[in-house]
Amino acid sequence: MVTDFSRTLSLLRQEKGLSQRKAAAALGISQALLSHYENGIREPGLAFVTKVCNFYHVSADYLLGRTASRDGAMIEYDDLYDSSDEKGTLKGSIMATLQKKLIVNTTGVLFDLLGKLGDRQAITAAGDYLSGALYQLLRRFYRRSGGNEDFFAVDADDFDAGLTEADMALSRTRYHAALAKADDFPALTSDALTGYPGLGQSVAQVIHNTDERCKKLGE
Repeated sequence: MVTDFSRTLSLLRQEKGLSQRKAAAALGISQALLSHYENGIREPGLAFVTKVCNFYHVSADYLLGRTASRDGAMIEYDDLYDSSDEKGTLKGSIMATLQKKLIVNTTGVLFDLLGKLGDRQAITAAGDYLSGALYQLLRRFYRRSGGNEDFFAVDADDFDAGLTEADMALSRTRYHAALAKADDFPALTSDALTGYPGLGQSVAQVIHNTDERCKKLGE
């Protein structure tokens, strides 16, 4: 059975551009055994997991699917503040409140669907892509407000040259690749959106708004 470990093991090898034969040789095992690990046929011992972590420069927690962070930084679910149930408006702007609700609600539906799909690569790639977009918007706001950009680890020149856009493009590619290989998709139709009372309306509005903007660009 394919697990988070076996799926991640295969993805890490593909990201590095290695064949199973070359990766197996580097890890000190046979190609057949690596194939068994990547397909979930056999489970490895701790010594092999350690070798994989060192070879691909990732943490064991990432390899085992316990965190989306490759360096092993753990964010517990209960530690995250959730504003989704908050009432009222953002101070001073009804428009800001409207946009927040549209984005938050639509993001919620997206990750609910991805959670049902159960593909870790797709979930991670979607999170990385959206995080990159938020990073750019926040950093440009921070810059214009006079903040010291030492707050950010990415160099200002690299940011201006499009480094975060490149990261988003890579995340989009990984998302596309994950969906291309996945199966058993939950439905995403007009009827299916009725299963998300209130949230489905936000999804439909986001789709409509974006369609209209893009149609005008194409005219």
